[in-house]
This record gives sequence, structure tokens and C-alpha cells, in this order.
Amino acid sequence: MTAEVAKKLIIAESNQCVSCGLCLPHCPTYRVMKSEADSPRGRIALMDGVARGQIPLNEKFIQHMNLCLTCRACEAVCPNHVSYGELIDQAKVLIVDSDSSRNSEKNSIKRIFLNRLTRLQPVDLECLRPLFRFLQNTGLLRWLLRFDRFKKNNLIKSIAQLPSIKFPYATAIDTNVSSMANHWQEVYPAEGQVRGHVGLFLGCIARIADVATLNSSIFVLNRLGYTVHVPLRQTCCGALYQHRGELRQAATLAQQNKSSFEELEVDWIISTASGCGVQLLESGVGNENCQVIDINQFLVTAKGWEGITIASLPQKILVHDPCSLRNVVAGHAYAYQIISLIPDAQAIPLAGNDQCCGAAGTYFIEHSAVADILRESKISAALNGESSYLVTSNIGCALYIADGLYEKDARIEVLHPVTLLARQMGLQL
Repeated sequence: MTAEVAKKLIIAESNQCVSCGLCLPHCPTYRVMKSEADSPRGRIALMDGVARGQIPLNEKFIQHMNLCLTCRACEAVCPNHVSYGELIDQAKVLIVDSDSSRNSEKNSIKRIFLNRLTRLQPVDLECLRPLFRFLQNTGLLRWLLRFDRFKKNNLIKSIAQLPSIKFPYATAIDTNVSSMANHWQEVYPAEGQVRGHVGLFLGCIARIADVATLNSSIFVLNRLGYTVHVPLRQTCCGALYQHRGELRQAATLAQQNKSSFEELEVDWIISTASGCGVQLLESGVGNENCQVIDINQFLVTAKGWEGITIASLPQKILVHDPCSLRNVVAGHAYAYQIISLIPDAQAIPLAGNDQCCGAAGTYFIEHSAVADILRESKISAALNGESSYLVTSNIGCALYIADGLYEKDARIEVLHPVTLLARQMGLQL
């Protein structure tokens, strides 16, 4: 994608915006910054001005674009259906191609680190799992948080406060936690009557930090009669590249994922992280014969629940709606239906679900001041919710909210809805 193509796309799509302002109250950064330039309407005007050569692409323009969380709440309420997600991605293409971006002092050390981080291959992350487990067991990461220089670093805090590192199943549907391995099997056979074959998308960070959800998904799917295939050639979904304006790299990853899953004879590609699921959908990884679907939606519509025993859980369960599910695919209702499968459990929406939590990929690292303000409202809502459980369907949201609760010494467990369901079905995590 060249800058000239990006400019044409921006001009064409920005013409659809009638500047009505209905998006403003739904924009997290506008609510925090109280600045028109940090609202969807303002950003669209800036993009259009730069694309037409009427205003310069300078540091101030980059700042306003980069402060956008890409939560797409504005897109969900736009009466004229402006594709804001496409607009902001194209604006990032212009930024990546600009001299201002290349020469930016702000992008130096932090950007170099993030570049290295995002370029790690998923298989490389798999190799880090034993190391992270060792560091957790020794308590070294927690010890580092005693020092101010580490305590104030959101990235270090997030790594140090990762949930207990777990390992993939070595065998299918085994509830014994000792039956684990460091690598995923390519096939986890269904239990009993086979009702279908599905592919499981592992993601990147989730391979280390959210193995519990991946194991839980395999467990529940196998119990319902679905054989789970895990193509080992699958890679990153590409969202981090997409939202940094590196569309060519994102497209390359999408093609690799597409070919990896096309080699399998599966009807569905299941994602357990809503952010990854949206990227897979919008990058064309699935097709009419093999569709991408969120794990919550698949399980709600799946067959095989007859005869499945689910233990009672007479508790209020707070449900957080990730922006990707709520604003892009309107699939947030399925998490509540997953909780409803658990006898006596009561699903309660987390107050302020229409606002972003602030995680947004690497946003919480790059713009921690704004991100922490947004998260604080989630933490307050969780504390006021009087529950021991908070479920969310996106790993980034889960980790960031869990970090905030940990800092408040709150005894609220943050987990995926499917993880809670699997636990009540007898899985020992």
C-alpha cells in the first residue's frame, strides 16, 4: 500500500463524514482529552487535510492519530456508516511513509523495542514459555516491581503480573493437569460421536499468557464431539502491524494463516481472542467454506450439549465487552449466553461497557497516561460490582484489567467465559 493510494482512499471515505458529531460522546479519547482533534470527527478532518496536501503531516498530526485507540465505537454509532477503522489504518500508512515518523525522537527507543517485540514469531514465543514459568516460580519478576523504575513501566508490570503460565495439553480432553507438553498437538480428537472438525487459532501472546483459555476451548469442543485441529504453520493475526500502518506485513501474515487453515478440512476457524478474530475476519483468512468465528458464538450454537453435566455456580459474574466484539462484529451477547449455560450463575454487564478499557494492543505501553485513565473506570466498576469473577473475551483486555485489579489488591479473578465454563464441566486448570 503506497502513500498515494492511501491518500485516495482517505479522501474518498472521509467524504462520507457529514461532521454531525454523534460519535463524539462515544470516543474514549475525546472524553478524556476534551479536544476536537482527538475526536473521530476531528481526526477525519485532519486526515482529509493531509491527504489533500492542505495541512502538513507533522508531529502534532502523528500525535493525534496515534492517540486513537482504534476501538471503533464511533464506527458503530455513525449514521452514515463511515469506515473509520479503514481511515485510521490508512492514516497510519501515511505516517509510516513520512519523514516525521522516521525522524521522531519519541519513536526511538520505545519504537525499536516494540518493533522487535512484534517481529517475534509465534514459535519463538512458544520457546519462552518454560523461561517465563521459571521466572514466575522463582518470584524474580514480582521482586523487580519493588523498584520504582520497573514499577512505573507498564510493559515490565504486565510481564511480571502475567497469570500463572500453563502448558498445552499433551492428550485430548484429559482433565489431569499433569498431562501437559510444551508444544501443541496438531489434532485433538473428539470424544464420542464426532459432530465436526474445527481449526483453532492460537494467536501470539495467548500462546503463553492465555493457555488456560486455549486448553479450555479444546476441552469443551472435544466433549461436545468436535475434533480440534491446530495447524502449526499458523502465525500472528497481523493486527499489531495493521494498526501501525504496516499493511503489507499484515497481508503477508494473513496469507500464511489462510494457507495454513486451508490445508485442513475444517468447517470453522475458531478464535478465542476477539481482537485476533476481527483481524482474521477482515483480512480474509476465512471463506464461504471455512468461516472465522469467536469461540463464544460457536459454542452457543453448537450441538452436543445434551448429556453434558455442568456444575452449579451460584455467583454474580461480571461481563466485560471487548471493543472488537461490541463495536465491530456485534458479538458481545454470546459471552452472556455462555455464562447462562452454568446453572445458577448470573451474568451482569460491567458498568461502562460502551467504553474502551485502554489496552488496545500496545496502546497501554505507548500511551500509558490515557490508558490508565480509561482502565480506572473499569477497575472502579469491577470493585463496585461485588463479584469474585470478571469474564472478558479478549486477552489484551484481560491482562490489562487484571493488572489494575492486582494493584488494588482486589480479589477478583479475570478469565475467559469459556475457561469458567470448562471449569464447571470438570476441567482442572
